[in-house]
Amino acid sequence: MIVLGIETSCDETAAAVVGDDRRILSDRILSQLDEHRPFGGVVPEVAARAHLEFLDGLVAEAIAEAGVGFADLDGVAVTGGPGLIGGVIVGVMTAKAIAAVHGLPFLAVNHLEGHALTARLTDDVQFPYLLLLVSGGHCQLLAVEGVARYRRLGTTVDDALGEAFDKVAKMLGLGYPGGPAVERAAETGDSERFRLPRPMKGRPGCHFSFSGLKTAVKHAVDALPPGPYDAGDVADLCASFQAAAGDAVVDRTANALRQFRDLHPGSDTLVAAGGVAANAFLRARLAALAETEGVRLITPPQRLCTDNGAMIAWAGVERLRLGLTDALDFKPRPRWPLDPDAPPAAFAGVKA
Repeated sequence: MIVLGIETSCDETAAAVVGDDRRILSDRILSQLDEHRPFGGVVPEVAARAHLEFLDGLVAEAIAEAGVGFADLDGVAVTGGPGLIGGVIVGVMTAKAIAAVHGLPFLAVNHLEGHALTARLTDDVQFPYLLLLVSGGHCQLLAVEGVARYRRLGTTVDDALGEAFDKVAKMLGLGYPGGPAVERAAETGDSERFRLPRPMKGRPGCHFSFSGLKTAVKHAVDALPPGPYDAGDVADLCASFQAAAGDAVVDRTANALRQFRDLHPGSDTLVAAGGVAANAFLRARLAALAETEGVRLITPPQRLCTDNGAMIAWAGVERLRLGLTDALDFKPRPRWPLDPDAPPAAFAGVKA
């Protein structure tokens, strides 16, 4: 079984071909960093136009690199949401056209499910497992119980962690994308210099909050001497922010592990996915938590943590195996919760 996957939910245009034997036959990603850098963040209309300009060529490259033709495909999968709706529409319409012309099953994939199932592509992880999904727009803890079977244990009540990284970078003039810039600056910083809050730490439950932490960083930035910021100050503030965020994430994840074990006694796998899961500091903190809790931690390779077509193709493989195909009248969704039975939440792509 071979599936083409298309991803256009934000600022990466991506196409990949993946087999049901977990082989990635091709994986093409075109970043839009240069287009968005002058604005300090992703501009939805700019992103959609770039997807429209480059997606057809990228799909052709992915097919050629895989050494297959459209006739060799068993299905075409695409991110149907959540995401920036202009970009999602470009991907969905392209996938529908391919499916219609070549008589292929069409699979509309929830972008979050792509991240959720990546560990099964890379490490053949068995259900169930606990997922920490952290990215620029999403911050959730989910019990992954099967394909299309997710139970949300916690989500952010305000901002996603990746968004917080980007805002801190912007405050300090580190440029875009902010997450990698903050991580690099933090490498030489003193994480104990600035006393920053650990939002929600010590409270019951698994929800996240990062708005107050961003505000605390803003106050610290405002207190720095005027003029160009001293590199040492920037490094120390980035390290302090990263440590505070890591403490909060570990505390919330530890609570979720306990809830997850109550739901699934004997299950022992924690998966971290999403763009922020590529952060080496956070990976180290989660590895220490996993060792303390006696579970194994799975983190996909960094390339497969950020948005990519391979994860969408693999989710398509998983869904196609179960006959979970979609009609060509599928409507792209700006928001699409993985757990529709969870209480509606206004943030991180989970509001119904």
